[in-house]
Amino acid sequence: MTYKTILVHVDESKNSLKRTQLAHQIASQFDAHLTGIALTGISRYIFESTDLGVGDPNIMLHLSALRERAEKAIEHFKQTSAGLGIATTECLIANDEANGGLGLRARYSDLIIIGQTNRDEPSPSVMSDFPEFMVVNSGRPVLVVPHSSEAQSFGENTVIAWDGSREAARALTDAIPLLRLSKSVQVLIINPEKQGEAHGEEPGADIALYLARHGIKIEVATRFGTHGTGATILAACKELGADLLVMGGYGHSRFREMIMGGTTRTILEKMTIPVLMSH
Repeated sequence: MTYKTILVHVDESKNSLKRTQLAHQIASQFDAHLTGIALTGISRYIFESTDLGVGDPNIMLHLSALRERAEKAIEHFKQTSAGLGIATTECLIANDEANGGLGLRARYSDLIIIGQTNRDEPSPSVMSDFPEFMVVNSGRPVLVVPHSSEAQSFGENTVIAWDGSREAARALTDAIPLLRLSKSVQVLIINPEKQGEAHGEEPGADIALYLARHGIKIEVATRFGTHGTGATILAACKELGADLLVMGGYGHSRFREMIMGGTTRTILEKMTIPVLMSH
């Protein structure tokens, strides 16, 4: 198992360069094809169902401005790619909102790289629930890059938030290519006594054996928290010096509203290291 096609969302945000650089780093590690995609922010369904902007110069001016923003983002991606010497790259611009446009392209990728929502820097092409939507709907592992990062490295010290759930198992399996490159992998178990039979007689033993068969050695870290699982995970990551967190994303969609579990919501709001999530 490896990553051979990686998709990164690019825009004009301050965090876009950081995402692009990390995407190139990962693509180089796996000799993968990297696609940068920018979205205009106008749903494709509007273009398909109406003569949008015909006869209205104000609407056309607005659409042109959104298109120019996407083109600038792609141009920055091209320049960064050229500077890093990555040959296997592709550039796309889609007349769509980020949720729908990136969601479609995700089906043909092994890994999706996006940015954490930054409430202080809203984007005209990205809805506030963008990370949540991608985790729940893309069908692919999603690497969310924080807008404020404390990590100086990536993937050298990985923490897996493990609770024995289907979502956690999906995320762990999707992360195996990165785990094989990590110098240190720690499986973090929060309040194991509350998990019933999920962990067996010895919490962490079964998942350690599973990963060992993939050539991945781990250490088990157990924590007990009373202030919420999300806060406990973040505190443990800081204590353990993690530069990557792997965890299941819990939630579902209800039309445009994303209903996320409390732990997932806390992590996506307060993360300071990259987080790989799968649903």
